[in-house]
Amino acid sequence: MAKITTLSDAVRDLIHDGDIVAMEGFTHLIPFAAGHEIIRQRKRDLTLIRMTPDIIYDQLIGAGCARKLIFSWGGNPGVGSLHRLRDAVEKQWPSPLAIEEHSHADLANAYVAGASNLPFAVMRGYAGCELPKYNETIKTIDCPFTGERLAAVPAIRPDVTVIHAQMADRKGNVLLWGILGVQKEAVLAAQRSIVTVEEIVDDLEAWPNACILPSWVVNCVCEVPHGATPSYAHGYYQRDNVFYRAWDEISRDRDRFTAWIQRHIIETKDFSAYERVLAG
Repeated sequence: MAKITTLSDAVRDLIHDGDIVAMEGFTHLIPFAAGHEIIRQRKRDLTLIRMTPDIIYDQLIGAGCARKLIFSWGGNPGVGSLHRLRDAVEKQWPSPLAIEEHSHADLANAYVAGASNLPFAVMRGYAGCELPKYNETIKTIDCPFTGERLAAVPAIRPDVTVIHAQMADRKGNVLLWGILGVQKEAVLAAQRSIVTVEEIVDDLEAWPNACILPSWVVNCVCEVPHGATPSYAHGYYQRDNVFYRAWDEISRDRDRFTAWIQRHIIETKDFSAYERVLAG
């Protein structure tokens, strides 16, 4: 059953150095507050998984938390490159970063396989594509029924999955809506999970079948208002496009990035304190 706790306690108890950590959320509900807490607690040697690593993974990589990235697209959406990611790959700063690239369909199917307790995922994909030449985890198999040649990839089974959602009740049942990615599958595939939410309520007042993450599949639920900022939470607040544009300049220079991380994350107690510092 889910435990209602603070984000700092959840990260301390469930995320350990060397863990495989998935942090999912598509366009909105990106778990920025949790990412900041991982940086604040100086977690190290993490293998980070995310279908679309964006600013939060740029921050984690630049802060020295990651040793490997498994992904299917990376960038500052609508703006350009992730400069800390590029620096880690191209110049090994602040430490070398291994990368393992997949397609979106590949990672989505791999999460489903992990959630289904299967060893691998099978799909029609990669036909005419050169990516399998550079990723040895992508294999081909023959269908035992039709003989068709198919792609196969290992199931994703993170040590910890972290997501953000709109609402949970006091038992830990989680409600999320709007544009969804692979949050459900990523949680079900993981050994442990942390869900940050905008608010905890007495009654979700949910329609039938709306609660796709019941309390018994979640380890910790943490109330963190605005915990997806600068991404958005459907029904709560909009995307902070100004910050996404500003991040391009902040992250270009190592010293400026390091100073930003120190002032805004390391020296703040929690995400609400971060927001106060950010507001100036």
